[in-house]
Amino acid sequence: MAAMKKRMNVFTCLRAVSAMLALSAAACAAHAADLVIAGRDDIYGRGLAQAVAGYEKLHPGVDIELLKLPNNDLYQKLKLSMRESTGAYDVVMMDDTWSPEFIGNGWLQQLPATLADADMVASTVALGRASSGALYALPVVGNVEMFAYRKDLLASHGLQPPRNWDDVLKIARTLGAADKGQAGVVFRGVKGNPVVTGFLPILWAYGGDVLDAGGKVTIDSPQALAALKMLMQLKAYAPKDVDVYGAAEVRDSLQKGAAAQAIEVWPAWIPALDDPSRSRVVGQIALQSPPGQVQGPAPMLGIWQMGIPKDAAHAKTAADFLAYLTSPAVQTQLAVLGIPPTRASVFGNAALVKQYRWYPDQLKALEAGRARPRVNDWQQIEAILGDSLQLALTGQVAPDAALHQAAQKIAQAMPRAVK
Repeated sequence: MAAMKKRMNVFTCLRAVSAMLALSAAACAAHAADLVIAGRDDIYGRGLAQAVAGYEKLHPGVDIELLKLPNNDLYQKLKLSMRESTGAYDVVMMDDTWSPEFIGNGWLQQLPATLADADMVASTVALGRASSGALYALPVVGNVEMFAYRKDLLASHGLQPPRNWDDVLKIARTLGAADKGQAGVVFRGVKGNPVVTGFLPILWAYGGDVLDAGGKVTIDSPQALAALKMLMQLKAYAPKDVDVYGAAEVRDSLQKGAAAQAIEVWPAWIPALDDPSRSRVVGQIALQSPPGQVQGPAPMLGIWQMGIPKDAAHAKTAADFLAYLTSPAVQTQLAVLGIPPTRASVFGNAALVKQYRWYPDQLKALEAGRARPRVNDWQQIEAILGDSLQLALTGQVAPDAALHQAAQKIAQAMPRAVK
């Protein structure tokens, strides 16, 4: 046993050394380039590459290195680099749930207040501020959760667009009964992030929350129980295997015309709904903010931000690049690619509205948007809540017991998670 433990310790040390060598190599690259940007892959990576090319054209002497990384890899690399003060990166891209940790630990530089102007949607800018109001990150991707419904089906049954979750249930029941081959509603039921993301706007609409303003766990409340019971009632009109539905299944249900409503739709999913090569419901899907109930609509924000690490070697050039990236012209260029902007003026661009007919409604959702709890480790809390929600949805645990269990586990995790 002692020999095994010794081998494990050696392995752990070697892994740590390997990680530090990788960071050292990245730091050397940072000094070789005039600017090193750590960003996301996929469509965000393509957008950043286009912005980098444009910036280099305006500044021929500037050499920029762009790293395009998957979500989890990006988070781990940023956290390790900034914690160890390697100076590997000059500009970093962050999910808005990471910034409380990065700001709270003093890993980001305060940005000039002039980088955020009145044209930027206020709800998105707020996520980059510390409690003091100082700015540490700029919003570059205006993701916001929306609600989708078949306007043709509602019209054919004399139904109005849902104003609250009671209306959603009524529509699901009516349309589900009218056509047994069509689900009245669809959502992501997979435990963890998917089911939590769909549940939060319902929870907030009922006046509940995961944590209160002081960081106290409040998920075990009458309001949360009412919201969970609503989700469970909606499940009765969803596909039978909705418990294992992820983004692909929700998108597929909408595009095939197999679902009358979706409680969660994201900007990246929407263009396919109007693409005749992929959709049977072109022009028939309407989008709006998730409905309210006791309180008004509260769409969940999913903003991607940009900041400058405290140890950045080229902070001045980094700030100039951020000003360029968030300018109206570049935000418009990114929007053409399908990346949602964070500037109100871009949402009002006539050519873009013609291309993306839902932009006016998307702006309304963004302006009414609400952030997930601003804690250091939201991912851990989200995982706990997601497990409990699915246990309730699958009938393994009563809804009140599921919320009580989640509250206990989240409270135990809070010493590490609270900012």
